[in-house]
Amino acid sequence: MSTLKVWVKMMHHFKVPATSANLGPGFDSVGLALEKYLYIKAKEGSGFNIIFEDDFLDVLPHDESNLVIRTAQDIARKYGCGLPGLEIRMGSDIPLSHGLGSSASAIVAGIELADRFCGLGLTAYDKVFLGSEIEGHPDNVGPAVTGGLFVGYYDGELFYHVLDVEGLSAIISVPPYEVETQEARRALPETYSKQDAVRQNALNNVLLLSIMNNDYSTMHRLMTKDRYHEPYRRQFIAEYDEVRRVAEQAGAIATTISGAGPTLLTLCKSNEAAAVFEQLDSVRGCHHEKVDICRKIPGM
Repeated sequence: MSTLKVWVKMMHHFKVPATSANLGPGFDSVGLALEKYLYIKAKEGSGFNIIFEDDFLDVLPHDESNLVIRTAQDIARKYGCGLPGLEIRMGSDIPLSHGLGSSASAIVAGIELADRFCGLGLTAYDKVFLGSEIEGHPDNVGPAVTGGLFVGYYDGELFYHVLDVEGLSAIISVPPYEVETQEARRALPETYSKQDAVRQNALNNVLLLSIMNNDYSTMHRLMTKDRYHEPYRRQFIAEYDEVRRVAEQAGAIATTISGAGPTLLTLCKSNEAAAVFEQLDSVRGCHHEKVDICRKIPGM
């Protein structure tokens, strides 16, 4: 039996982090990896079957129509490989359709399965590129592969960097309802004015430099000035105004919509996170949770 045959019959364990995309004015380009995970245990089997370890996942398909397996099959075919049948056990901390990258984590998990069970030898760049091809933009799949704060550009070609965000902590405020990604996309205008485009570009440039220089004062002033998606999507989030107001009064750096929502992401200095969380936890209508930033992804 070849080394490869022995390798693919092993049980593979890995996890993919949640992500918060569209960070501040970084629409479709800036995302953050968070320590909430999609957990995968997989081994070769006679067919394709997924056993869910968390009840809320039961709304998803158990067979090869599941996004994880569909992605794995598509990537395997792309590289001329026949994906073997897989038996998968899947658990998750990531709520579905809440703007925390549940679909992106599934796509990255599928790419990882194809890589492992077909022996593709994909690099992190390859995985981000493949995920960006599927998603159309890199700010969710990117940090799910690399960890950290991801800044990327994709338009048939891919460029990205991962920034150090040491000293920052995150708090998520999760409403009990969903916002469908397609509905959130439809809320956006088809075009933007030249003035808005120039302004957004400048904002994002300065914001990234402020993050790199740990300039929290500038981050505070810029992160909430997005003109591309927050003005159009805040209507779907009843708690938007109150969460932002309470977080700001508690000394947070900023509160923004996570992905397409309805989750709200609050960034604050790590040494102030407990005080900010205590104030946010008084806001009714959301589940509030301190979440560490995922800086390194074990097993990937």
